[in-house]
Amino acid sequence: MKRVVLSGTGSGVGKTTISTGIMRALSKKHKIQSFKVGPDYIDPSYHKIATGFDARNLDSFFMSEGQIRQSFKQGMNASKADYGIIEGVRGLYEGISPITDVGTTSSIAKALHAPIILIINSRSLVRSAAAMTLGFKALDNKVNIQGVILNNVKSQKHYLKTKEAVETLSNTKVLGGIIRDKSITMEQRHLGLIPAVEEERIKDLIEKWGNLIEDNIDLDLLKEIMDNSQPISDTYEPIWSNNKTREKTKIGIPFDEAFNFYYKENLEALEANNAELKYFSPIHDENIPDVDALYLGGGYPEIFKKELSSNTSMLKSIKKFSEDNHPIYAECGGLMYLSKSINNESMVNVFPYESYLTKKVQGLSYTIAEVIQDNPILKKNTQYHGHEFHYSKVEYKGSNKQDFAFKMKRGVGITGKYDGLLKNNTVASYIHTHTSCIPEFAYNFTQSAIEN
Repeated sequence: MKRVVLSGTGSGVGKTTISTGIMRALSKKHKIQSFKVGPDYIDPSYHKIATGFDARNLDSFFMSEGQIRQSFKQGMNASKADYGIIEGVRGLYEGISPITDVGTTSSIAKALHAPIILIINSRSLVRSAAAMTLGFKALDNKVNIQGVILNNVKSQKHYLKTKEAVETLSNTKVLGGIIRDKSITMEQRHLGLIPAVEEERIKDLIEKWGNLIEDNIDLDLLKEIMDNSQPISDTYEPIWSNNKTREKTKIGIPFDEAFNFYYKENLEALEANNAELKYFSPIHDENIPDVDALYLGGGYPEIFKKELSSNTSMLKSIKKFSEDNHPIYAECGGLMYLSKSINNESMVNVFPYESYLTKKVQGLSYTIAEVIQDNPILKKNTQYHGHEFHYSKVEYKGSNKQDFAFKMKRGVGITGKYDGLLKNNTVASYIHTHTSCIPEFAYNFTQSAIEN
């Protein structure tokens, strides 16, 4: 499988713009399957517009090396892709530890034996760009840096000087350079880039990125690098359990402007467990569809709180669904939606606590949680990995740990110690997770739907 990792030297180097532009440019003649390193919902939404295929996430905190390879193969096979393009996260070696590989882009590249193209913010750099390249190559001799892209160059003259420095002093090919241009940057909000599902105009911007890449990057050289990818190890591990629910179920999935944070593999795992996914909009539809369970993902309910609050028939139908003891699993934005209110706008009120947006980030971390009560997705006395990223709080006013399903071993959760508010057969937490962290997720959830 032909592949490449596009990695930055750090945050803010233009990695998403360049990666998405490359995906768009190559998609004009080839089938491209995109992947994103790390826990991220927003960049993959841009990838999907660029390629026409759902993006996948690869993460060595969530996944073993065998699962990384399985997820990559699964994505490539699903789209019948000619090339796999993997956008990294932050700098090539940045992860949860200052000295180990866990959570890094480099760990993904090594698990897949993938060549790496290093994207450098070369603003005001010439020879130093060569020094950076040498340093990145020297830190780990198992990584395979095959080329460099120079971003934010001042002019063609600056680009040519920096190209000469990098190729001569670090013996690394430069595939091209992008002259700095504010018109290609994208508006951001508190969780990062605006999700592409919201903005039709983003399609035009991505098309512009693709044209920019065609004009400035040697795509033939990039394809040559991918064509010469080393074979991937044939050791694979499943990303969901071999246990399978045989009876059919229907799972409701809210998907609209307010809710759109879902990992593709989580949805596939449900389908593999004989679930039919029924998509609906808490903003635009009057009631939930005829389903056996609800999976409320994250998103931006705080941005659309007035629209959500005004849809009283939807709020009532979800609350009744919970009171009737049907399974509901909610993550982050879904938790806020199930609370009493978001910034004083009424919500579903399964949990009688107010939630509100804050100016500072409240949780930004990989998480580890211990399950302290049985719930629709996990059984007591198990542990699972996940992540949290939220600028909000749920004002929990109780004092009973029995209100919660999870005890935090790493991360903040709702109280700093506990997460996963539990009521009826509804569990809602700030933790986002991936089926590779909970291989039994889909089996447990669909079985719960059958039993209730």
